[in-house]
Amino acid sequence: MIAITVTIQALGSRYWLNTMANDFFNLTYDKFKKKMFRFLITTAFLLLLMNYLQAFLWALLYYSLPGITVLKTLEESVYFSLVTFTTLGYGDITIGTDHRILSGVEAINGVLLIGWSTALMFSALQEIWKRRFKNVVKDKNL
Repeated sequence: MIAITVTIQALGSRYWLNTMANDFFNLTYDKFKKKMFRFLITTAFLLLLMNYLQAFLWALLYYSLPGITVLKTLEESVYFSLVTFTTLGYGDITIGTDHRILSGVEAINGVLLIGWSTALMFSALQEIWKRRFKNVVKDKNL
């Protein structure tokens, strides 16, 4: 499962860097300024979608394992997975001792992938800041 979720993150990151970056970073600052909001929203949506998909795949794993009887519905599995993936760990649902290490592995996986998403979001903001600063310097002839 870790290999699958990391692959999703890598493919999504590559898509973001190749497609989104080319669409937005090749624009002049004036054109980019008009599309900045869409750029940030699209970036955030893509990253959230990837992280949700990753947690959903963990939920499918929990739901399909016969030894985990506490998760009776897919909705309960998704809830447990999201709480685990994000490391909230409410504790209102816990799985048995035979599979509890699996939930810890999901939490470690979630921390890594959410951190990766955060880094990509910061990269998008940093590109905007760099373009803005470069434009301010050009305007003031510094």
